[in-house]
Amino acid sequence: MKKVEAIVRHFKLEDVKNALTEHGIHGMTVTEVRGFGRQKGHTEMYRGTEYTVDFVPKVKIEVVCSDESLQTVIDTVLQAAQTGQIGDGKIFVTDLQNSIRIRTGETGEEAL
Repeated sequence: MKKVEAIVRHFKLEDVKNALTEHGIHGMTVTEVRGFGRQKGHTEMYRGTEYTVDFVPKVKIEVVCSDESLQTVIDTVLQAAQTGQIGDGKIFVTDLQNSIRIRTGETGEEAL
């Protein structure tokens, strides 16, 4: 099993969710996050004063999937979230040792 964490732009969330659903990936967790990379924030004006916003708002999508469906998840997120501009986000993939469905006690891929 793998855990895929994708940091994407807010307005791409629906596109990514719909694309994953079309490919049979139904479970995901979405969190609003803030951070920066090469984009390095931006400046804004508030009541005539300019200030720097260091942390850019993004959305983190977490998907747990089988090893067999990993490439499908990655390709789907890449295609749905990409705009070609700096700040499109990142995808992180980690090994997942186990998962347990609390309601039934199922473990491993059965719990997905």
